[in-house]
Amino acid sequence: MPRGFTLYILAGMALGLLAGWACHANIHDPAALKDAAGYFALLTDIFLRLIKMIIAPLVLTTLIGGIAKMGDASTVGRVGLKTLAWFLAATVVSLLVGMVMADALHPGTGLKLDMAAAGGEPVAGAAGLTLKDFMAHVFPTSVIEAMGKNEILQIVVFSLFAGVALGALGERAKGLLGLIEQGAELMLRITSYVMLFAPVAVFAAIAAAVTTQGLGILLTYAAFVGSFYLSLLLLWAVMLGASALVMGPRAWALFRAVREPLLLAFSTATSEAAYPITLERLEAFGVAKRVASFVLPLGYSFNLVGSMAYCTFAVLFIAQAYGVHLSLAQKLTMFLMLMVTSKGIAGVPRASIVVIAATLPIFHLPDVGVLLILAVDHFLDMGRTATNVLGNALAAGTVAKWEGQLSHPMPEGPLG
Repeated sequence: MPRGFTLYILAGMALGLLAGWACHANIHDPAALKDAAGYFALLTDIFLRLIKMIIAPLVLTTLIGGIAKMGDASTVGRVGLKTLAWFLAATVVSLLVGMVMADALHPGTGLKLDMAAAGGEPVAGAAGLTLKDFMAHVFPTSVIEAMGKNEILQIVVFSLFAGVALGALGERAKGLLGLIEQGAELMLRITSYVMLFAPVAVFAAIAAAVTTQGLGILLTYAAFVGSFYLSLLLLWAVMLGASALVMGPRAWALFRAVREPLLLAFSTATSEAAYPITLERLEAFGVAKRVASFVLPLGYSFNLVGSMAYCTFAVLFIAQAYGVHLSLAQKLTMFLMLMVTSKGIAGVPRASIVVIAATLPIFHLPDVGVLLILAVDHFLDMGRTATNVLGNALAAGTVAKWEGQLSHPMPEGPLG
């Protein structure tokens, strides 16, 4: 993202609020208000089409490449297996925290949006997807057809097979893997171009929402942001508690040691900016370099706990906003799907938005629902990015403790 991009997002929000308020205050006919919101929707429709354009090739290339590289991780033996076990447990916990907190707090119920007006299916249509339907639909007959129809579940299944096969072939598939990784880099670059349109989409989304709902929608946004940060605090407590079971009191010391990279990640909403200093602080804390330099970069691809919690939380928020109740079977389906689709696209700008946009159609939720969260996504991205950094730091410390690679005694003097 270009420098000052956050200011463009904020400017889009401010202008959207102003335009929406002006329309809501001066247009008193509900039909005319709906028409005015429709003009703003033209801009959001363009953005949604661009998002849909990149989803299938992006998921295919990044997921195949990511899974193929996991084969490399397993060859390092015991450290790799322990790292992947920790990442799997963290994935389960983070997805569950987002899901449970969204169900408990109901941040989206105040919106009461119209499914038909949004172009989605009625509630009965959403309830039609069962776990049995999911299992019957998940396996593709053609990956080309799946990509043409943006059938993300089928693309994920093919990517799993292809990624595992590439990892098993090793050096014999090095050229093909390199080509796939180049394709992933191409899609990441295209994604960065698409995201440049985000400030305009934010303006249009805010303007359309305020035009029809009035400024009262800001209370719902405040509830959404506050509820998610409360969810992150719970996730932090769970992660620190789990690490303390292995590391003892040093888990809290590690948290203090990485305060500076956490603050950097929060302020920039970019985990990559915090990577060098996080690695440095882990080594200064006593984590062996060979463990830190292995766990940390792997975690940046497969252990983004804040982003995973956000995916379940945001999907349920959108469902609540449209009055859609997801059954237990549907939530299990979403959980299993996000366990896979949340991996492999860590380098995507606004990766969570792409994952959520791919998830909504599976449950017949309107794709414009992603615009509800896009307006405040940057503020949420700050918190989930800091959470990602903390999760990876704790993973490195915990694995080092398991391996006897955490030096003693603790370094003297203040850390972080």
